[in-house]
Amino acid sequence: MTYSSKDRFLIAVDCVIFGYSEGVLKLLLYKRDFEPEKGKWSLMGGFLSKKETLDMAAYRVLARITGLRNIYMEQLSTFSEIGRDVADRVISTAYYSLINLEEYDPAMLKKHGVEWFSIDELPELIFDHNEMVEKALRRLKRKAKSEPIGFELLPEKFTITQLRNLYEAIYQCKLDPGNFRRKIMSMNLLDRLPYKDMNSSKKGAYLYAFNKEKYEILSGNGFSFDLTGI
Repeated sequence: MTYSSKDRFLIAVDCVIFGYSEGVLKLLLYKRDFEPEKGKWSLMGGFLSKKETLDMAAYRVLARITGLRNIYMEQLSTFSEIGRDVADRVISTAYYSLINLEEYDPAMLKKHGVEWFSIDELPELIFDHNEMVEKALRRLKRKAKSEPIGFELLPEKFTITQLRNLYEAIYQCKLDPGNFRRKIMSMNLLDRLPYKDMNSSKKGAYLYAFNKEKYEILSGNGFSFDLTGI
């Protein structure tokens, strides 16, 4: 039995790449240098090859654009509207990923013609890429309340204020400093380091690190990371 009589179409992946810096949640975009929609802003993506799974293709795109490995990545949704790509019948599966900007080489911006945009100041994107971004942002907001994925966006060492600023950027709202501190510290997932960040005040603020091993042990015993109600 063969499938020669069946319709053929292209399969692609598109990557919604989030970063965070100085209180701002950011999105990595590039200006297309080919038709269709040449000169317009787009997510990074590529077509699936015969010897790739969707995950493999997405990791390939991420590695090429960021130069990083072991990036947090999650499949988001498949977009299959018939006219979504004006050039051909293309079905795209979107992924979202979180990267630490301290590990990102700025030279990659120039190399690939990409640029970081504040999530609040995005340009109009091609095809249905705006819809992909909106869906990824909703997923990020939801998962950040029940899983410690926010730490993927932070450097290894951070203050509690910097951590709160991150979650304010993700949730796009202000959080009560006292409530946030009590909630996050009650989980016992942060290791206080023996030195301070002296940039925030004369007294300085202690730096912390997320203890991933402790979280994995606790979650295996039924612990629930829960930031709802902050």
